[in-house]
Amino acid sequence: MAPTGKVLYRGSVKEFPNFNASQDAEALYNAMKGFGSDKEAILDLITSRNNKQRIEISQAYKSLYGKDLIADLKRELTGKFERLIVGLMRPLAYFDAKEIKDALQGIGTDEKCLIEILASRTNQQIHNLVEAYRDAYERELEADVLGDTSGHFKKMLVVLLQGTREEDDVVSEDLVEQDAKDLLEAGDLKWGTDEAQFIYILGNRSKQHLRLVFDEYLKISGKPIEDSIRGELSGDIEKLMLAVVKCIRSTPEYFAERLYKAMKGLGTKDNTLIRVMVSRSEIDMLDIREVFRTKYEKSLYSMIKDDTSGEYKKALLKLCGGDDDAAGEFFPEAAQVAYRMWELSAVAKVELRGTVRPAADFNADGDAKVLRKAMKGLGTDEGAINDVVTHRSNAQRQEILKAYKSHFGRDLMADLKSELSGSLAKLILGLMMTPAQFDAKQLKKAMEGAGTDENILIEILATRNNREIQAINEAYRTAYHKSLEDALSSDTSGHFKRILVSLALGNRDGGGEDLTRAHEDAKVRTKLSDVSSGDSTSLETRFLSILCTRSYPHLRRVFQEFIKMTNHDVAHTIRKHMSGDVRDAFVAIVRSVKDKPAFFADKLYDSMKGIGTDERTLTRIMVSRSEIDLLNIRRVFKEMHEKSLHHMIEKDTSGDYCKALLAICGGDD
Repeated sequence: MAPTGKVLYRGSVKEFPNFNASQDAEALYNAMKGFGSDKEAILDLITSRNNKQRIEISQAYKSLYGKDLIADLKRELTGKFERLIVGLMRPLAYFDAKEIKDALQGIGTDEKCLIEILASRTNQQIHNLVEAYRDAYERELEADVLGDTSGHFKKMLVVLLQGTREEDDVVSEDLVEQDAKDLLEAGDLKWGTDEAQFIYILGNRSKQHLRLVFDEYLKISGKPIEDSIRGELSGDIEKLMLAVVKCIRSTPEYFAERLYKAMKGLGTKDNTLIRVMVSRSEIDMLDIREVFRTKYEKSLYSMIKDDTSGEYKKALLKLCGGDDDAAGEFFPEAAQVAYRMWELSAVAKVELRGTVRPAADFNADGDAKVLRKAMKGLGTDEGAINDVVTHRSNAQRQEILKAYKSHFGRDLMADLKSELSGSLAKLILGLMMTPAQFDAKQLKKAMEGAGTDENILIEILATRNNREIQAINEAYRTAYHKSLEDALSSDTSGHFKRILVSLALGNRDGGGEDLTRAHEDAKVRTKLSDVSSGDSTSLETRFLSILCTRSYPHLRRVFQEFIKMTNHDVAHTIRKHMSGDVRDAFVAIVRSVKDKPAFFADKLYDSMKGIGTDERTLTRIMVSRSEIDLLNIRRVFKEMHEKSLHHMIEKDTSGDYCKALLAICGGDD
C-alpha cells in the first residue's frame, strides 16, 4: 500500500537514471547512419526512456544534427515496429490526437478507437488532447467529431470531449439513489429508451459517485447496469456506454480486455495493441498486467511473446516490463482484483433466458399435417420442417410427435430420419427429443465404439443440475437398458471415473453458501505441501469431495475464500497440480460454477474458429441450451469475441442446417 498522500507509480516505463539527452541523440544518429539501421539499439534506447526524456532527446537531436528525429525514424523503420517507435516519441496528448485523426479521416470511421480514447481519459488528458489536436492539425476536434459521427453516439462523444466529469470524492447518497432511479426509468421501465438521461449521468458524474450508482441500480433492478445498456441501446452508442461503465468500474480491467481481444484468435489487431501499450506504459501498465493475469489465466507478456515477432515483439515486451510469474501464480494485488470481481459477480442476479419459446396459437394437429406434407411424395420440403421444429418449444414438439402418430399411424422420428440427412438430420432429430433423451444419446455416443469422447462426458455432466441429471439417468436406462453409472464405470477409469460417477448421481447440495464451511473447503490448497510431486491422489480426492457435491452458491464463496487465502485462482491450482481428463473435468466444473454462459460461449467459438467446423459440438450446444440460456450465451459470445454468434454461424455453416441454427440462435446481436 502506498504511503498516505503519495500516489504509487504503476507504469512499467520509468525515468532512466543518469539520463543524458545529447548522448542518446548521438546514439540514435549512429544507429541510423550509413547503410541499414541498428534496430536493436533503437528499440533498447527508446523503450528504456520515459516520454519526457524522449521529448528531450528529440530536441537534442535537432540541435546537434539539424534534423527531425521522428522523420528519420520513419525513414529508417517500417511497418508495425515503425508505428510503435514513432508513437513512443510523441507526447501522449499528440499521440492520442494522431490516433483520433487517423480514426476520423478516410473512408469510414474507426469508432472503436474513438470509444477507447474518449471513454478512458481523465479530464486533464482530454483537455491536453483537444489542445494538441488544435496545434497539430489547426482544426477543432469537436467539429471534426461532429462532422464524422451521428445520433446519440455523437452526443455522448461531445459530452466526453468537454472533459468536465465531476471529480469531487464527496458523494451524496440522495443523488446516488435518484440517479439510479432515473437510469432505471430511462431504460427498463420506459417504452423505448431515454438516451439523454444515460448520456447526462454517465457522461458527467464522478467515478466514485457512479460506482455507487451502479451498486444501487443492481439493488433496485436486480441486474447490472451493463445488462440494461445491452438491452436498451444498440450499435456504437451501446459500445461507447459499455466502455464508459467498464472504465468507471476499473480502467485497468478495460484495457486488459482490449489487449486480450487484440491478440486472441487468428490475426492480431496491431493498431489496438500499439495504442494501448504506448498510452498506458507510464500510467497503469502494472495494474493492467495484474488484471490480465487474473482474468485470462496467462500473463500479458506471454501472450505478446506468442502473438508477435521480431523487433516489434522485443519493443512491446520491454514496454510490458516483465512476465508476471510464469509459474502460474498471482501478484497479491492481482488476487485482490480477482476477489473484487468475484464480490461483484456474487451480488448480480442474472436471469437465464433461452431463445426458443412456446409458439402462440399452437396447434399440434396442424403442425403434424404440415410435417407430413413436407415429407410426402417426391422430395422433401426442408424449409417447412425447419420452420415448424425450430419455432416450437420442446414441450410442443412432444405434442406434435403424439399428434403425428394419432393422425397417420407413423413414427415422426423415423420419418424425419429417412427424409433428412447429415448435420440437418442430427439437429432436427435432436430438437425432437426431450432434453434428457438428447443428453442421454450424446453420452451413449461418446462412449460407444473405439475410444471415448471424454470432452462430451465432461461438458454434459459438469454443467447439468440435479434435476437434469436425474432425468438423464432415467432416459438412459429407458433407452439403453443399462444404468448410466454402469456405463461410465465400464468405459472410464481411475479418478476420472470417480468424478463422472459422482456427478452422474445428481446429488449436489441444494442450499446456499455456508461461510464457515466455505472457509474450511478453501483450506484444501493449504494442504498441498503434504502431497508429493509424484502422488496427487489425495489432492484429487479432496477436490472431488468439494467440487462434485457442494452447491453452486457455496462453491462461488469457496473460490472467493481460496483467492483470499492463497493469492491463487482455483483453476490455476488445478492446472498446475493435475493433468489429463481429471484436470479438464475439474476446470469445466469451476468454469460452469463461475459463469456457465461464458463456458458454452467459448465452446461454441472453438467449434467454429479456424479451418473446419465441429458440427457435433455446435449442434449439441445449440440444441441443449436453446430453451435455457442461449440468449445469455449470445450476449457473452459477442462481448468475449467481438462478433455475434449469429454472424459466426452464418459464415461457418450453409444450407438448411445454417437456416435451422440461425432460427434457434434467435437473432443477431
